[in-house]
Amino acid sequence: MISYHCADIDFLFRGKTVNSRWLRLVAESEIRRIGDIAIIFCSDRHILDINLRYLGHDYFTDIITFDYCEGDRLSGDLFISIDTVRENSIFYGTDFNDELNRVMVHGILHLIGYDDHSDEEIKEMRKKEDYYLSIRKQL
Repeated sequence: MISYHCADIDFLFRGKTVNSRWLRLVAESEIRRIGDIAIIFCSDRHILDINLRYLGHDYFTDIITFDYCEGDRLSGDLFISIDTVRENSIFYGTDFNDELNRVMVHGILHLIGYDDHSDEEIKEMRKKEDYYLSIRKQL
């Protein structure tokens, strides 16, 4: 089950049903099942606190993914900074919702096992994001 929450901000996320169907399709395409996934929308301040407290990183980011997967079942917490997503959409000249969708699928791809530490991994991750974003537009 995919659930949607707000930690320290008021944010209305529309289209939860379509989004959950899309993320289920992403999982199935990668031969995985959706378990318990919490998508938590928060502020920069909140995500920085999480980054410092749990990962020892002193910087802002758009998403932090905590992986609780077991076998082919995807479970985890995806903390998404709405502040950074908004800033990135302006910086990259993209629609806010498109940027938010990219960040969500990025977190799901991390749960599936994709990483983004090397240039090659980043290229593969971006290719997967683009592919699944194109599928989302068809829903």
